[in-house]
Amino acid sequence: MEATIEKVSEYFSNNRNAQFALVAATASALTLSTVFTIQKIRRNERVKEIKKTVSPPEFDIKDFKQFGKKTSTKESIVVNKETRISLSPSENALFAEQLSRNSSFFGQENLEKIKSSFVIVVGAGGVGSWAALMLIRSGVQRIRLVDFDQVTLSSLNRHAVALRSDVGLSKVETMKNRFLDIVPHLKVDARVELISKDNQKELLSGNPDYVLDCIDNIDTKLDLLKYCYDNKIKVISAMGAGMKSDPSRVQISDIGNTFEDPLSRAVRRKMKKMGIENGIEVVYSTEKPGKVQLLSLSESQEEKADEFSVLPDFRVRIVPVLGTMPAIFGMVMATRVLTELGDFPTEPLAIKGRNALYVRLHRDLMHREGTKDKIQAINLTTEEIGYIFEEMWMGKSAISGSVDKLCMVRYYCDKPLGNLNCVCMTKKEAEVHCNLKVNPDTYYDPKIVSFIKSRIEIERLYSSQPDRFP
Repeated sequence: MEATIEKVSEYFSNNRNAQFALVAATASALTLSTVFTIQKIRRNERVKEIKKTVSPPEFDIKDFKQFGKKTSTKESIVVNKETRISLSPSENALFAEQLSRNSSFFGQENLEKIKSSFVIVVGAGGVGSWAALMLIRSGVQRIRLVDFDQVTLSSLNRHAVALRSDVGLSKVETMKNRFLDIVPHLKVDARVELISKDNQKELLSGNPDYVLDCIDNIDTKLDLLKYCYDNKIKVISAMGAGMKSDPSRVQISDIGNTFEDPLSRAVRRKMKKMGIENGIEVVYSTEKPGKVQLLSLSESQEEKADEFSVLPDFRVRIVPVLGTMPAIFGMVMATRVLTELGDFPTEPLAIKGRNALYVRLHRDLMHREGTKDKIQAINLTTEEIGYIFEEMWMGKSAISGSVDKLCMVRYYCDKPLGNLNCVCMTKKEAEVHCNLKVNPDTYYDPKIVSFIKSRIEIERLYSSQPDRFP
C-alpha cells in the first residue's frame, strides 16, 4: 500500500500536466458543491414563500366528527324536498342529454317527477352505495346519505365508488365527491352520523319521497322502519345480502310475506310485536345461507367479545360477502324506488308463483301416504312442502337431477315423515322407491346416498339455528 502511494506521489511530482488536472478536478468539485448548496438554500426559501401563500385547509387533519373523519372539500349543505336546483341553459342541455335514455324510458313528464324528488339513503355500504349511485345517475337531484362508517380495505370488494385511496375516509363524503363528478349540480347532504332513536327525526326530516334502509344492525333497522311506518314515510328495506350467492333468489316483497330468510324472519317477528304485520316493502333473498359460515372468534375474542365490536350492540363476527350480491340488492332497491317515483307501474312477482305446484305435491304425498281408497293426513303443510322442494332439493330429483314429473316421497319408509325424511323424485323413481324391500342407503349409488344425506344434514343444522342471520 505504501509503495503504491509513493508511486502515485512520484508520478504527480514529475508530471506537471497531471498536477494541473488534479487542481482543476478539485476546483470543479468545490464549485459544484457550492452551487448545489446555494440551490438547496434557495429552494427551501422558495418553499417557505409558497407555503405562506397557500390558504389554510378547511379542516385540521386531527379534526373528527362524532364518527369518521371530515374528508370532503365540497360545500356542506342541508338538503330537503324544497332545495332549489338551478341550472344554466348549457348545463340543463348537458343534463338532458345525460338522462336521454331515462327520458325515453319513463317519458319526460315522469322523469321530471324523479328529478323533483328527495331521497334519503341510510347506510352507505355495499347495498346503500349502489342504490344511491343508480338513483343519482337516473335523475334524483336531492339526496341525503347517512352513515357513520369509514371506507376499509375489506369494503372495496362491494362498495360502488370507493377507491383504495379512500380507505380511512368517510363513506358518505367519499360518495358525495364521486357523485358530484357525475352530476355536478347534485345536492348531496352527507351526514357522518350513526342513526338512532335520538336523532332519526332530524336525519329523516325534509319531507323525503322515499327512504332506503340499508342498515345491517337489526335494532337500528327496526327503529327506522317503525319511525317511517308511524310517520307514513315511504320506505324500502334491505335484508341480509351476506352469505348469499344466487341472484335468482332475490325478491321484492312485503315484510309479512317473506320466507326462508333469517333476517327477514327476525325483523318480521319483532315488527309484529310492535303491532306492524305488513306495509313495509323489503328486498330479500330466499336463498338459505347454509353454504358458508360466520368466521369464528378466537378464545380470547370470545371472552371479551364486546371489545371487538365496532360499536356497542353491533355484530362482532365477520360475515362472508360475495361482492356482487350487495350490488344486486342495491340495484333492485333503486329500480323499485325509481319506478315508484316515476309512476311507472310495476308489480313485484309473488314468490315464484308456484303455489299450485306445491299444492299438487302436497296432495300427491297424502295419496302416497294413504291407501287406494283413503288419503292420509300428513304433518307437513303445503308451505313446508314448497320449502322442502325448493330449498332442500332445489326443485330437482335427488336421484337423477331431473326436473320433469316430480313428486315428494318418504325416504326411509320405517321412519316418520318430516322435513328430514322427505325427498324429491320423479314419479317413476318414487314408484320404484316405495316398493324397495331393502334399506335405500344400500340400494342407491353411494354418491346419491351421500348427496341425500348431506342435504338432510344441512337442513338439520339450519333447523337447529332458525334465527341465525348475517
